[in-house]
Amino acid sequence: MPAGGEPSARTFYDELLGIPEQPKPAHLVGRGGCWFEDGPLRVHLGVDPMFVPATKAHPALAVDDLDALTARLAAAGHPVTIGGGIDGYRQAYVDDPFGNRIELLEAQPDS
Repeated sequence: MPAGGEPSARTFYDELLGIPEQPKPAHLVGRGGCWFEDGPLRVHLGVDPMFVPATKAHPALAVDDLDALTARLAAAGHPVTIGGGIDGYRQAYVDDPFGNRIELLEAQPDS
């Protein structure tokens, strides 16, 4: 993420996506950035002075209620694109505040 993006990262990742922010190790605090973690899920955002958003390569996050999450994101000003889905999943894409693409997947019960 670009320098100074921590407040936007906290709003997006912690408040909207629901991944709690965790303290960074003391020796890394001076570098900026944020860490968000929930059990095995870890999203660590570092500051890059030559930042360029990842618009193609992206993480995919498993979610429980895709409709509620995409509505919350859209209401907060983060447009969502519904994907074509992949076997067993509903799919959507959203950009974080820095333009990084994120895939959201909700598992579908067997039909």
